[in-house]
Amino acid sequence: MTDTLTSGAPSATGERSTLLKLYLIRGVLAVVWAAVFAGAHDSLDAVAITLLVVYPLIDAVSSLVDHHALPAGSERRITAFNGVLSTLAAIGVGVAGTAGEAAVLAVFGAWAVISGAAQLVVGLRRRGPELGKQWPVLIAGGLSFVVGIFYVIQATGNDPSLDVLSVYATGGGVFFIVQAGLLALKARSSRHPTTG
Repeated sequence: MTDTLTSGAPSATGERSTLLKLYLIRGVLAVVWAAVFAGAHDSLDAVAITLLVVYPLIDAVSSLVDHHALPAGSERRITAFNGVLSTLAAIGVGVAGTAGEAAVLAVFGAWAVISGAAQLVVGLRRRGPELGKQWPVLIAGGLSFVVGIFYVIQATGNDPSLDVLSVYATGGGVFFIVQAGLLALKARSSRHPTTG
C-alpha cells in the first residue's frame, strides 16, 4: 500500500507520465503479490518468507525511481527516507520470519504505520491541479497508518494471522491503479481541452 512516487519536475506532462507508470506498475505488482501470497503463507516456509521480503522491496525500488526523478527538496528527502525504511522493513520481515507470524506481523505493522504517514505527506504535497487531488493515494496512506497500528496490536494477541496482509496489499494496489487511471484521464483532458 505504501509508496511515494514522483513530482516536482519542470514539465507537468512529464510528471504525470512518470507518476502514471509508477502508480500503475506498483498497483499491479501489489495485486499480483497478494494473490500469490494468499496461496503460499499457510506455513511460514522459505517461499512465504521470500514473498514477505519482496513486498517492501517493491516499495523500496519504487521510491528509488521516484527519488531520481525529483528535484532537491523536502519531498525528495521523504522519498529517500521511505526507500531506506522499506529496505530495512524487507530485512526486518526476513529476520522476523524465522521467529513466527507474530513477529512478522509486528514488523510489517510498524513499517505500514511509518510508510503510511510518509505517503500521506507526499500525497498532500502533490494535490496541485496538474497531478490531481491524489485522494486514492491519501486514502491508501491513511489506511496503511491505521491498519499498521492494528497489526502491531494483533501481533501481541493470542492468534496473529498473516491472512490480513493479502487484503492489505490488494487494497493498496487497487488505490494505486485508481490513481493511475485518474492521472490518465487528466492527461487526456489536457491533450483535448473542452472548448465552449
